[in-house]
This record gives sequence, C-alpha cells and structure tokens, in this order.
Amino acid sequence: MRIDLHIHSTASDGSLSPGAVVTTALAGGLHIIAIADHDTTAGVMAAQVAAEGSIHVIPALELSTYDAGAEYHVLGYYVDIANPVLVEHAGRAAGAREIRMHGMIDRLVAIGIPVTFEDVLAAAGTKPDSLGRPHLAKALLQRGHVTTVSEAFDRYIGDQGPGFVPTALITPFDAIDIIHGAGGVAVWAHPRPEALRTLLSPLVAHGLDGIECYRPRLTHADTERISATAAEAGLFVTGGSDWHGEWQGRLGDFAVERDDVSRFLDIGGI
Repeated sequence: MRIDLHIHSTASDGSLSPGAVVTTALAGGLHIIAIADHDTTAGVMAAQVAAEGSIHVIPALELSTYDAGAEYHVLGYYVDIANPVLVEHAGRAAGAREIRMHGMIDRLVAIGIPVTFEDVLAAAGTKPDSLGRPHLAKALLQRGHVTTVSEAFDRYIGDQGPGFVPTALITPFDAIDIIHGAGGVAVWAHPRPEALRTLLSPLVAHGLDGIECYRPRLTHADTERISATAAEAGLFVTGGSDWHGEWQGRLGDFAVERDDVSRFLDIGGI
C-alpha cells in the first residue's frame, strides 16, 4: 500500500485540479492520499468525488502559522470540511494571503526584480482560494527572472530569501485548536530541527498529535531522529511529498507504506 499524506491542488497553490490530482495519483500507484491545501479544504470534496472508491482521499488542510518571528505549518487530518470555524478561517486566510503576496512583490521590486500581482494571477490560471509562493515562483519564471520554479525559491522566495514574507494570521497553538475543533488531528509539517528543540514541548502540551517525519530529500538520519523525537513525545508520525506540481517530480515517486504511518491510519479507521 503506497501512501502520500501531503498533496496540494489548485484550491491553493498546486498545479493540478483536485480531480486531476486523483487521476495523477492513481497513475503514480498511490492508494491513499490527503489533499492538504493551504488554509482551505475547498479541494477535498471534488477529489473524493473524482476518486469514486478507486483511491482513498483523506480530508485535510495545511494551516500557515506565525510565532516569534518565524512561520510554521500545521497539518489537520480527518477534519470536518464543513466546520464553520474552518470555513471562516479559509475566508480570512485568503485575504491575508493576498496582502502577503503584495508584500512579497514589493520586496522583489525593491531589489530590482519587476513582477506584478497581475503576473501572479496569470501564473495561477484561475484565481485559487489561497494564493501561495508557487504562483509567485511561476510568475518569476514566466517573466524570465529564473529558469526553474526551484530557482525562484532558492534565490528569492524561500524562507530565508529576500522576497519572503510570512503569513502572520494565527499561531501554531491556534491551529491546533482549530483542527481539534473540526474533529481532526494536528500534525507539525516539515519541522526544522532547531524548531523541534525549542517549540515541540509547548506544542505537545497544547495538544499536538503528530509530526511529519517522512519527506523527500530528508536524510535517513534526519528521518530516524524525527521518528525518535516523536516517539519520546508520544506522538504519531506521518509522511508526504508536499507535492505542488511536476517540477518536483512525478506524483507517486515518493510514498510511505502502511507500516510507516499505521498509528495515524488507525485513528482514521483506514
């Protein structure tokens, strides 16, 4: 059984519609996926309808949070996608992300990289519920400022890049509360090693349920270290590609097995 618990669609900053994600995941040999768009569950139902029993689609989302000058992401799984607090948050997040996008554009223009909000919308195709950095990266590619989407992140809009602006909307503690209120479990997405040392204990005390452990490009040693940290804290582990589009490779090239994430799947009755 091949599983990917972290996939984005055009409901946020992915390159494929929810239905196309399902088709592509099937072609890539996946059996269980989670549509985990940024700050919205808008793509979940369409993916579940498209799946029609051919692949299991777990309802999820990825909440962008901010604390003490740094951005953190918290994944929510098994959430009620109709939960009114989640729906209200999605509306507020869409506005905050648009403001953030203007801020990143301003920073890029200030360092001599001309790009406009209209360029970002054009790169996104149809305006998604949640604008994100991959849309800006595509705009930079289309304007000729970079030769690949990855280069855009590496040079300009990665977490340490000159064009980066965090999404300062809620804290990770707020995210845990929102996810639990929607009936879900909260998982720390792609945690940085230094952040694990400083923030894990307060997050666990607040009710964090799991840590994303298995990811592409993570070394075996780092995976083992995160797994051990999770076990010590009494947390389950998850894994996913954080796939946004084909520039990251083929969907299905990365997968985890049931034994890797069995505790998480058991919670959902899968």
